[in-house]
This record gives sequence, structure tokens and C-alpha cells, in this order.
Amino acid sequence: MSEDDKPRGERTVKAKPTAKLPNARNIRSPEFTPHGISGGNRSRGPRPSGKTAAQAKRQRRIGIALSVVAVLAISAGVTYIATRPGPAIAATGALGKAPKVSIPKDLVPSGGLKVTPVIKGNGHRLANGDTAMVKFVFYQWAKSTDIKKPNESTNKKISSSWERPAGEQVLPMTVGKTELKGLDKGLVGQTTGSRVIVQIPPSEGFGQSGQQMGLSGTDWVVFVVDVLASYPKGAQAQGTPKKLDKDLPAVGAMEAGKGPKITIPEADPPKELKAETVIEGTGATTTKNDTVVVNYRGVLWRDGKQFDSSYERGQLSSFPLNTTEGATGFFKGLQGKKVGSRVLLVLPPKDGYGKEGNPQAGIKGTDTLVFVVDILGIMPK
Repeated sequence: MSEDDKPRGERTVKAKPTAKLPNARNIRSPEFTPHGISGGNRSRGPRPSGKTAAQAKRQRRIGIALSVVAVLAISAGVTYIATRPGPAIAATGALGKAPKVSIPKDLVPSGGLKVTPVIKGNGHRLANGDTAMVKFVFYQWAKSTDIKKPNESTNKKISSSWERPAGEQVLPMTVGKTELKGLDKGLVGQTTGSRVIVQIPPSEGFGQSGQQMGLSGTDWVVFVVDVLASYPKGAQAQGTPKKLDKDLPAVGAMEAGKGPKITIPEADPPKELKAETVIEGTGATTTKNDTVVVNYRGVLWRDGKQFDSSYERGQLSSFPLNTTEGATGFFKGLQGKKVGSRVLLVLPPKDGYGKEGNPQAGIKGTDTLVFVVDILGIMPK
């Protein structure tokens, strides 16, 4: 351009070498597009899509569907987080085998008694007064005393029947007479063949007697109990009646709270052990290697005075038949008998308590003992 073509009266302004980008903080969002997004297109209007109306409609539907799926996925995740189970006590493994017990540290004892069946059997349902044959382990459980860990707990195993010698691991437990209110309540309604976790608060636990086991008055206890067999309250022998020799004591009907009535004859006691079946059951035949579950009553031949009765205690008893101490004739006499039977045992002194007798029970060294025993079962291994 010549000098004559330039505008008159105006100064010539030289262009700056570079333009300064505006500060994004001072620009409203519609006026600012980050680098690389717009591809240099400064137009803010919509660009032609090149799609038909049907294609555009279909794309909108897909977008809506994806949005719905995303919302549902997020809401499901929130629901799971809100409802997923918290820490819990667990006892894993097969019924009758020593369980693997887990008591999480972040689970602090609170509230009241809690009963959790982890294996549900389909056998007899326990009621108050019934006797369960069980294996069990129990733990001390308490809130941490460390001020740095106020939301944690501690636990310690106190006792386990699985750690007893073979043949002594199964124990009778009469519901309502365990001396633990929480355990009694926890067993009611459970079925034979079940494994149950019972979380017992201090108010329903051992009380002052727990001090002998190192338990404080604020400690909880956690029991894991396997119910292997059970017998209803008042269980009796059932089967075919048998006739007894007239020179032996007569066995009559049940006397309330005592057991079968025993009448001593006007005769001298036998010199040898007698083991006679009064009622013959239909169950398995016992062997010397069995531990039997029984109800029994014992009286003296000389005056018919009762010296012992599991009926009167309201609790079944169990005895290994290979026992070689105490009244050995009792254990010998129950070998080879059928479960479900009622057996009369007459023990001369040599098969009873010998020359020393048992003064605590009022038994002299010359006393012949008479027992009537109902064999209700064989203890599970």
C-alpha cells in the first residue's frame, strides 16, 4: 500500500507478536473452552451431526438406557454397603469335630443374650428338663481395656470338651440345670444334630463362680455347643417285660421323683453278682467299650433304704462300662444289655464298695447293693 492510500490523520499501529490468552478465572464458562476439546472451532453453536432423525432418536434412547443402568448400579452399591452384615462370631467345621472359632476384635459385646444356630439338625427339639449329649467349647469375651482401642474386644478360650481324653469328650447337659441361665435359655428349642453359638451376657453367666476361671463380673462368655443326641425329660425303658426270680427284689411302677419301686424279698442276698433284665429294649447291645446314658436308683438290701437316685436329681448320668474303680459290678452288669432295657443289678460287697463300704452314702462294708437301671442310650463318640 502506498503512502497515499493510508488513512489520513491516523497513526500506523504495529501488531503485537503474540496475543495474550485471557485468564480463565475471569471468563464465564460458556466463553472458555479448554485446549484440545474444541479442536480450534470457536463457534458455540451446535455442529451438524450428519445423522437421520431415526438414528438420532435411537442414540437418545441408548443414552437414556445407559443413564438408568448407571443410576441403578450406584443405588445397588449404596444399598449393599448399608445392609451388608457386620462382623460376627463364626464356628466352622463338621458337627462333632472341634470347630474353628473366630471372634472378631472389632465386634464388641453389647445388648443381651444372642443365640445363633450355625448347623441346624432335624432331631428332637430340646425343652426344659431334657438332657442333651454335647461337645462344647467356651470363651471369655470382653470389651478391650486399652484406652487406645475403645471399639475392640478381647477373648480367651476357657475350656473345651474336645481337649478331654478320648471317650470323655461327650458330656450330658440337662437343660435348665447347667447353672448358666443364658446357656439354659439358649438350648431351649434347639434340635438334635445342631451346632449353636450362644453369646451370654454377665447377668446370665457364671456370676461370682467365674472368678475361679479368671472371669470378671463384666465378662461375657461365648459357648459353641454341638448337640449330638438328646433324651426327653422323664425318658424310661420301653420294651418287653420279663419275669424275675422270686428270691430277687421285685421292681414295680415308677415312684414320683424317685424311680421304679424296689421291694426287697424276705431272703438272704445272693453271693454272686446278678444282672437280670426287667424290661428288654430293642436297641443296640452294649459292650465294655461303650459309655451308656442311664437313669438309675440304688437301695440297700438290708433295709431297702435309698442311697442314690438320678431320677431324684432330675439328671441323667453316663458311665463308661470299662471302669475298674468304685462299684465295679454296676459296670459289668450293664454289659451285653440292649438299649431301651430296664435292668436289675444285685451287687454283693466284693462287686460293690468292698470292705471299706462308702460311709458318705451310708453304705457299710457288708452291704449288698440293689440297683434298677434304665439304659437309655449309648454315648456318641
